[in-house]
Amino acid sequence: MCARYEHKHPHPGTSPRHRLRHLLAPHSHETADKLDSALESSARGLRALWISLAVLGVTALAQAVVVAVSGSVALLGDTVHNTADALTAVPLALAFVLGRRAATRRFTYGYGRAEDLAGIAIVLTIAASAVFTGWTAVDRLLDPRPVDHVPAVAAAALAGCAGNEWVARYRIRVGRAIGSAALVADGLHARTDGFTSLAVLLGAGGSALGWQFADPVVGLVITAVIALVLRDAAREVFRRVMDAVDPALVDRAEQALTRVPGVRGVGELRLRWIGHRLRAEVAVVVDGGATVREAHRIAVDAEHALLHAVPRLTAALVHADPEPVPGERDPHLPLAHHATA
Repeated sequence: MCARYEHKHPHPGTSPRHRLRHLLAPHSHETADKLDSALESSARGLRALWISLAVLGVTALAQAVVVAVSGSVALLGDTVHNTADALTAVPLALAFVLGRRAATRRFTYGYGRAEDLAGIAIVLTIAASAVFTGWTAVDRLLDPRPVDHVPAVAAAALAGCAGNEWVARYRIRVGRAIGSAALVADGLHARTDGFTSLAVLLGAGGSALGWQFADPVVGLVITAVIALVLRDAAREVFRRVMDAVDPALVDRAEQALTRVPGVRGVGELRLRWIGHRLRAEVAVVVDGGATVREAHRIAVDAEHALLHAVPRLTAALVHADPEPVPGERDPHLPLAHHATA
Protein backbone atom coordinates (compact mmCIF):
# COMPACT_ATOMS: atom_id res chain seq x y z
CA MET A 1 0.00 0.00 0.00
CA CYS A 2 1.33 3.40 -0.96
CA ALA A 3 1.40 6.31 1.47
CA ARG A 4 1.10 9.96 0.47
CA TYR A 5 4.41 11.74 0.06
CA GLU A 6 4.58 14.18 2.97
CA HIS A 7 5.95 17.72 2.50
CA LYS A 8 7.13 19.92 5.33
CA HIS A 9 4.92 22.75 4.11
CA PRO A 10 1.50 23.04 2.46
CA HIS A 11 1.67 22.63 -1.27
CA PRO A 12 -0.74 24.31 -3.70
CA GLY A 13 -0.67 21.31 -5.97
CA THR A 14 -3.19 19.50 -3.73
CA SER A 15 -5.98 22.07 -4.28
CA PRO A 16 -8.66 21.58 -6.98
CA ARG A 17 -7.92 25.04 -8.36
CA HIS A 18 -4.24 24.21 -8.84
CA ARG A 19 -5.04 20.92 -10.55
CA LEU A 20 -7.52 22.67 -12.86
CA ARG A 21 -4.80 25.14 -13.83
CA HIS A 22 -2.56 22.20 -14.71
CA LEU A 23 -5.30 20.74 -16.89
CA LEU A 24 -5.61 23.99 -18.86
CA ALA A 25 -1.86 24.70 -19.15
CA PRO A 26 1.07 22.76 -20.68
CA HIS A 27 2.49 20.21 -18.27
CA SER A 28 6.02 21.59 -17.89
CA HIS A 29 6.04 22.94 -14.27
CA GLU A 30 8.70 25.59 -14.97
CA THR A 31 7.38 27.43 -11.90
CA ALA A 32 8.40 30.95 -10.95
CA ASP A 33 10.08 29.90 -7.74
CA LYS A 34 12.17 27.32 -9.55
CA LEU A 35 13.24 29.88 -12.16
CA ASP A 36 14.09 32.39 -9.43
CA SER A 37 16.21 29.71 -7.73
CA ALA A 38 17.99 28.97 -11.00
CA LEU A 39 18.70 32.66 -11.60
CA GLU A 40 19.97 32.99 -8.03
CA SER A 41 22.33 30.08 -8.68
CA SER A 42 23.72 31.86 -11.74
CA ALA A 43 24.06 35.07 -9.73
CA ARG A 44 25.99 33.23 -7.00
CA GLY A 45 28.27 31.73 -9.63
CA LEU A 46 28.95 35.13 -11.19
CA ARG A 47 29.61 36.66 -7.79
CA ALA A 48 32.08 33.89 -6.97
CA LEU A 49 33.87 34.44 -10.27
CA TRP A 50 34.24 38.20 -9.91
CA ILE A 51 35.38 37.99 -6.29
CA SER A 52 37.96 35.33 -7.09
CA LEU A 53 39.08 37.30 -10.14
CA ALA A 54 39.72 40.33 -7.92
CA VAL A 55 41.66 38.29 -5.35
CA LEU A 56 43.82 36.59 -7.97
CA GLY A 57 44.37 39.89 -9.77
CA VAL A 58 45.72 41.54 -6.63
CA THR A 59 47.89 38.48 -5.92
CA ALA A 60 49.35 38.44 -9.44
CA LEU A 61 50.02 42.20 -9.30
CA ALA A 62 51.92 41.86 -6.01
CA GLN A 63 53.97 39.00 -7.42
CA ALA A 64 54.73 40.99 -10.58
CA VAL A 65 56.26 43.76 -8.46
CA VAL A 66 58.56 41.23 -6.76
CA VAL A 67 59.48 39.72 -10.14
CA ALA A 68 60.55 43.14 -11.39
CA VAL A 69 62.76 43.60 -8.33
CA SER A 70 64.23 40.09 -7.98
CA GLY A 71 64.29 38.85 -11.56
CA SER A 72 63.13 35.41 -10.38
CA VAL A 73 62.19 33.25 -13.36
CA ALA A 74 60.32 30.78 -11.16
CA LEU A 75 58.21 33.54 -9.65
CA LEU A 76 57.63 34.96 -13.12
CA GLY A 77 56.21 31.62 -14.21
CA ASP A 78 53.99 31.50 -11.14
CA THR A 79 52.78 35.05 -11.81
CA VAL A 80 51.89 34.22 -15.39
CA HIS A 81 50.15 31.08 -14.16
CA ASN A 82 48.08 33.02 -11.63
CA THR A 83 47.16 35.57 -14.28
CA ALA A 84 46.01 32.82 -16.61
CA ASP A 85 43.93 31.29 -13.83
CA ALA A 86 42.28 34.64 -13.13
CA LEU A 87 41.42 34.97 -16.81
CA THR A 88 39.66 31.57 -16.84
CA ALA A 89 36.87 33.34 -14.95
CA VAL A 90 36.00 35.20 -18.15
CA PRO A 91 34.70 32.26 -20.26
CA LEU A 92 32.95 30.79 -17.23
CA ALA A 93 31.28 34.13 -16.48
CA LEU A 94 30.16 34.34 -20.10
CA ALA A 95 28.74 30.82 -19.76
CA PHE A 96 26.76 31.83 -16.66
CA VAL A 97 25.39 34.90 -18.41
CA LEU A 98 24.55 32.93 -21.56
CA GLY A 99 22.91 30.20 -19.49
CA ARG A 100 20.41 32.71 -18.10
CA ARG A 101 18.97 33.39 -21.57
CA ALA A 102 15.53 31.99 -22.29
CA ALA A 103 15.12 28.92 -24.46
CA THR A 104 14.38 29.45 -28.15
CA ARG A 105 12.88 27.33 -30.92
CA ARG A 106 16.42 26.40 -31.97
CA PHE A 107 17.86 25.92 -28.46
CA THR A 108 14.79 24.38 -26.88
CA TYR A 109 16.64 23.37 -23.70
CA GLY A 110 18.20 26.81 -23.28
CA TYR A 111 21.89 27.66 -23.15
CA GLY A 112 22.95 25.84 -20.00
CA ARG A 113 25.39 23.66 -21.96
CA ALA A 114 27.65 26.68 -22.28
CA GLU A 115 28.96 25.78 -18.82
CA ASP A 116 30.13 22.42 -20.16
CA LEU A 117 32.07 24.20 -22.92
CA ALA A 118 33.62 26.48 -20.29
CA GLY A 119 34.51 23.41 -18.24
CA ILE A 120 36.33 21.92 -21.23
CA ALA A 121 38.25 25.18 -21.67
CA ILE A 122 39.25 25.11 -18.01
CA VAL A 123 40.47 21.51 -18.27
CA LEU A 124 42.58 22.47 -21.29
CA THR A 125 43.98 25.39 -19.28
CA ILE A 126 44.95 23.04 -16.44
CA ALA A 127 46.63 20.76 -18.99
CA ALA A 128 48.54 23.73 -20.43
CA SER A 129 49.55 24.70 -16.89
CA ALA A 130 50.95 21.23 -16.28
CA VAL A 131 52.93 21.35 -19.54
CA PHE A 132 54.25 24.83 -18.80
CA THR A 133 55.24 23.92 -15.23
CA GLY A 134 56.97 20.72 -16.36
CA TRP A 135 58.80 22.46 -19.19
CA THR A 136 59.97 25.24 -16.87
CA ALA A 137 61.21 22.70 -14.29
CA VAL A 138 63.15 20.71 -16.90
CA ASP A 139 64.64 23.89 -18.34
CA ARG A 140 65.74 25.03 -14.88
CA LEU A 141 67.16 21.55 -14.18
CA LEU A 142 69.29 21.74 -17.33
CA ASP A 143 70.31 25.34 -16.73
CA PRO A 144 70.30 26.04 -12.96
CA ARG A 145 70.33 29.69 -11.94
CA PRO A 146 70.53 31.33 -8.51
CA VAL A 147 67.52 33.13 -7.05
CA ASP A 148 68.07 36.72 -5.86
CA HIS A 149 66.18 38.49 -3.07
CA VAL A 150 65.04 35.19 -1.58
CA PRO A 151 63.00 36.72 1.30
CA ALA A 152 60.92 38.81 -1.10
CA VAL A 153 60.40 35.83 -3.42
CA ALA A 154 59.36 33.65 -0.47
CA ALA A 155 56.87 36.27 0.71
CA ALA A 156 55.39 36.55 -2.79
CA ALA A 157 55.16 32.77 -3.04
CA LEU A 158 53.31 32.60 0.27
CA ALA A 159 50.91 35.30 -0.91
CA GLY A 160 50.29 33.38 -4.13
CA CYS A 161 49.71 30.11 -2.29
CA ALA A 162 47.32 31.68 0.23
CA GLY A 163 45.40 33.62 -2.42
CA ASN A 164 44.96 30.62 -4.69
CA GLU A 165 43.90 28.31 -1.89
CA TRP A 166 41.28 30.80 -0.69
CA VAL A 167 39.94 31.16 -4.22
CA ALA A 168 39.97 27.39 -4.70
CA ARG A 169 37.94 26.74 -1.56
CA TYR A 170 35.48 29.51 -2.44
CA ARG A 171 34.95 28.36 -6.04
CA ILE A 172 34.60 24.70 -5.12
CA ARG A 173 32.15 25.46 -2.30
CA VAL A 174 29.92 27.64 -4.48
CA GLY A 175 30.25 25.31 -7.47
CA ARG A 176 29.07 22.33 -5.48
CA ALA A 177 26.29 24.37 -3.88
CA ILE A 178 24.82 25.40 -7.24
CA GLY A 179 25.77 22.19 -9.09
CA SER A 180 28.29 23.76 -11.51
CA ALA A 181 30.95 21.26 -12.55
CA ALA A 182 32.77 23.97 -14.50
CA LEU A 183 33.10 26.18 -11.41
CA VAL A 184 34.36 23.21 -9.37
CA ALA A 185 36.93 22.48 -12.09
CA ASP A 186 37.97 26.13 -12.03
CA GLY A 187 38.43 25.86 -8.27
CA LEU A 188 40.63 22.82 -8.70
CA HIS A 189 42.64 24.79 -11.21
CA ALA A 190 43.18 27.54 -8.64
CA ARG A 191 44.41 24.88 -6.22
CA THR A 192 47.03 23.75 -8.74
CA ASP A 193 48.27 27.34 -8.88
CA GLY A 194 48.62 27.27 -5.11
CA PHE A 195 50.80 24.18 -5.44
CA THR A 196 52.92 26.02 -8.01
CA SER A 197 53.37 28.94 -5.62
CA LEU A 198 54.38 26.48 -2.92
CA ALA A 199 56.95 25.05 -5.30
CA VAL A 200 58.44 28.52 -5.73
CA LEU A 201 58.66 28.85 -1.94
CA LEU A 202 60.40 25.51 -1.50
CA GLY A 203 62.69 26.21 -4.41
CA ALA A 204 63.63 29.57 -2.94
CA GLY A 205 64.37 27.90 0.39
CA GLY A 206 66.62 25.39 -1.31
CA SER A 207 68.41 28.17 -3.18
CA ALA A 208 68.97 30.00 0.11
CA LEU A 209 70.72 26.85 1.36
CA GLY A 210 72.89 26.78 -1.76
CA TRP A 211 71.12 23.95 -3.61
CA GLN A 212 70.30 25.33 -7.05
CA PHE A 213 68.51 22.13 -8.09
CA ALA A 214 65.84 22.57 -5.42
CA ASP A 215 63.55 24.70 -7.59
CA PRO A 216 63.44 22.38 -10.64
CA VAL A 217 63.10 19.20 -8.58
CA VAL A 218 60.17 20.59 -6.62
CA GLY A 219 58.74 21.88 -9.88
CA LEU A 220 58.68 18.36 -11.30
CA VAL A 221 56.91 17.09 -8.19
CA ILE A 222 54.31 19.83 -8.50
CA THR A 223 53.84 18.93 -12.17
CA ALA A 224 52.86 15.43 -11.09
CA VAL A 225 50.42 16.87 -8.55
CA ILE A 226 48.87 19.10 -11.22
CA ALA A 227 48.46 16.04 -13.44
CA LEU A 228 46.48 14.32 -10.69
CA VAL A 229 44.24 17.37 -10.27
CA LEU A 230 43.83 17.47 -14.04
CA ARG A 231 42.60 13.89 -14.01
CA ASP A 232 39.93 14.65 -11.41
CA ALA A 233 38.76 17.81 -13.14
CA ALA A 234 38.67 16.13 -16.56
CA ARG A 235 36.69 13.20 -15.18
CA GLU A 236 34.10 15.50 -13.60
CA VAL A 237 33.66 17.60 -16.74
CA PHE A 238 33.58 14.48 -18.97
CA ARG A 239 30.82 12.96 -16.88
CA ARG A 240 28.78 16.16 -17.08
CA VAL A 241 29.20 16.34 -20.86
CA MET A 242 28.08 12.69 -21.13
CA ASP A 243 24.92 13.41 -19.05
CA ALA A 244 26.15 11.39 -16.08
CA VAL A 245 24.42 11.93 -12.73
CA ASP A 246 24.98 10.63 -9.23
CA PRO A 247 23.18 7.26 -8.95
CA ALA A 248 22.02 8.36 -5.50
CA LEU A 249 19.88 11.03 -7.19
CA VAL A 250 18.22 8.36 -9.32
CA ASP A 251 17.51 6.26 -6.23
CA ARG A 252 16.12 9.30 -4.44
CA ALA A 253 13.83 10.10 -7.37
CA GLU A 254 12.55 6.52 -7.58
CA GLN A 255 11.84 6.42 -3.85
CA ALA A 256 9.90 9.68 -4.07
CA LEU A 257 7.82 8.39 -6.99
CA THR A 258 6.94 5.12 -5.28
CA ARG A 259 5.42 7.10 -2.39
CA VAL A 260 2.99 8.94 -4.66
CA PRO A 261 -0.58 7.58 -4.34
CA GLY A 262 -1.70 5.98 -7.58
CA VAL A 263 1.79 5.16 -8.86
CA ARG A 264 1.97 1.39 -9.23
CA GLY A 265 5.41 1.25 -10.76
CA VAL A 266 8.28 3.37 -12.07
CA GLY A 267 9.43 2.77 -15.63
CA GLU A 268 12.22 4.52 -17.46
CA LEU A 269 13.70 7.36 -15.40
CA ARG A 270 16.19 9.80 -16.89
CA LEU A 271 18.01 12.71 -15.26
CA ARG A 272 20.32 15.10 -17.06
CA TRP A 273 22.27 18.24 -16.22
CA ILE A 274 21.76 21.37 -18.29
CA GLY A 275 24.30 23.79 -16.89
CA HIS A 276 23.86 23.61 -13.13
CA ARG A 277 20.20 22.58 -13.30
CA LEU A 278 18.62 19.15 -13.56
CA ARG A 279 15.76 17.97 -15.78
CA ALA A 280 13.90 14.67 -15.41
CA GLU A 281 11.88 12.44 -17.70
CA VAL A 282 10.01 9.48 -16.26
CA ALA A 283 7.22 7.05 -17.08
CA VAL A 284 5.01 5.94 -14.18
CA VAL A 285 2.51 3.08 -14.22
CA VAL A 286 -1.06 3.85 -13.13
CA ASP A 287 -4.28 1.86 -12.91
CA GLY A 288 -5.37 0.80 -16.37
CA GLY A 289 -8.94 1.75 -15.54
CA ALA A 290 -8.08 5.30 -14.45
CA THR A 291 -9.65 8.19 -16.35
CA VAL A 292 -7.55 10.77 -18.17
CA ARG A 293 -8.12 13.26 -15.36
CA GLU A 294 -7.12 10.75 -12.70
CA ALA A 295 -3.97 9.77 -14.62
CA HIS A 296 -3.10 13.44 -15.07
CA ARG A 297 -3.60 14.11 -11.35
CA ILE A 298 -1.21 11.26 -10.50
CA ALA A 299 1.34 12.65 -12.98
CA VAL A 300 1.10 16.11 -11.39
CA ASP A 301 1.58 14.65 -7.91
CA ALA A 302 4.56 12.64 -9.16
CA GLU A 303 6.02 15.77 -10.72
CA HIS A 304 5.68 17.70 -7.47
CA ALA A 305 7.29 14.86 -5.54
CA LEU A 306 10.29 14.86 -7.87
CA LEU A 307 10.75 18.63 -7.72
CA HIS A 308 10.80 18.54 -3.92
CA ALA A 309 12.90 15.38 -3.52
CA VAL A 310 15.73 15.99 -6.01
CA PRO A 311 18.02 18.96 -5.36
CA ARG A 312 18.46 21.47 -8.21
CA LEU A 313 15.72 19.81 -10.28
CA THR A 314 13.84 22.58 -12.11
CA ALA A 315 11.68 20.64 -14.58
CA ALA A 316 10.18 17.16 -14.82
CA LEU A 317 8.23 15.53 -17.62
CA VAL A 318 6.04 12.71 -16.28
CA HIS A 319 4.29 10.26 -18.61
CA ALA A 320 1.51 8.10 -17.18
CA ASP A 321 1.20 4.59 -18.65
CA PRO A 322 -1.76 2.28 -17.97
CA GLU A 323 -0.91 -0.86 -16.08
CA PRO A 324 -0.63 -3.64 -18.70
CA VAL A 325 -2.90 -6.64 -18.57
CA PRO A 326 -1.23 -10.00 -17.81
CA GLY A 327 0.91 -11.09 -20.76
CA GLU A 328 0.98 -7.62 -22.35
CA ARG A 329 4.27 -5.76 -22.57
CA ASP A 330 4.45 -2.07 -21.64
CA PRO A 331 6.84 -0.40 -24.15
CA HIS A 332 7.87 2.24 -21.58
CA LEU A 333 9.19 -0.30 -19.07
CA PRO A 334 12.65 -1.87 -19.35
CA LEU A 335 12.86 -5.37 -20.80
CA ALA A 336 14.37 -6.65 -17.56
CA HIS A 337 11.19 -5.59 -15.75
CA HIS A 338 9.06 -7.80 -18.00
CA ALA A 339 11.51 -10.67 -17.84
CA THR A 340 11.21 -10.79 -14.07
CA ALA A 341 7.49 -10.04 -13.90
